[in-house]
Amino acid sequence: MTIIRTLTIAALVLGLAAVAGADPFTGQDLEKWFGEYKSVVAKGEKLFHDNTLGSNAVSCDMCHPHAANTHPETYPKFQKQIGKVVELRDMVNWCIENPLEGKPLKADDERMIQLEAYMAWERRGVALDPGKH
Repeated sequence: MTIIRTLTIAALVLGLAAVAGADPFTGQDLEKWFGEYKSVVAKGEKLFHDNTLGSNAVSCDMCHPHAANTHPETYPKFQKQIGKVVELRDMVNWCIENPLEGKPLKADDERMIQLEAYMAWERRGVALDPGKH
């Protein structure tokens, strides 16, 4: 992240924080937090490409190279395989239980958060469009 971008973001956030009464934070805070996020994304990428989530040596990237066709920006939405409106994590668990033949992850499991972060990172810049197919 460039220093100008960091400072611009920091200035905007600090201004909004002051209005909202939130705790102030610095550009250094933003850089640290972004670094933490990127660490989680990297762990999610590794998990997405290995075969430890299931019991049959299948990995997420076998169907979704580089998180293709995961479309986190479209959730929540109706998912035909599940038969109702679900969040992305529900579809991730469907894939873990079915193609990967594994056990579902809880929403707050660090592996679920890592997978969601990686998929969102791969689709960064795409507008939110909940419900879209």
